[in-house]
Amino acid sequence: MIRTQISLFEADYELAKQESSRQGVSLAEFVRRALRSALPKRDEKPWMRYAGFVESGDAHSSQHIDDVIYGKKN
Repeated sequence: MIRTQISLFEADYELAKQESSRQGVSLAEFVRRALRSALPKRDEKPWMRYAGFVESGDAHSSQHIDDVIYGKKN
């Protein structure tokens, strides 16, 4: 991690402190998250952000993942 310093208007600093407190994170983490959301996406596979979100109800679905993702072949 690289350490950096920024200058903020006092009103923006106070709002950021309040919001970080409301979210239960440090000011540094709040700023990292805000910056991350403003930056373009990395060259990651976009579908990876959804990994683990879908339940098929089949305890053995990992053994036939293509059927889960693309549907069963006719």
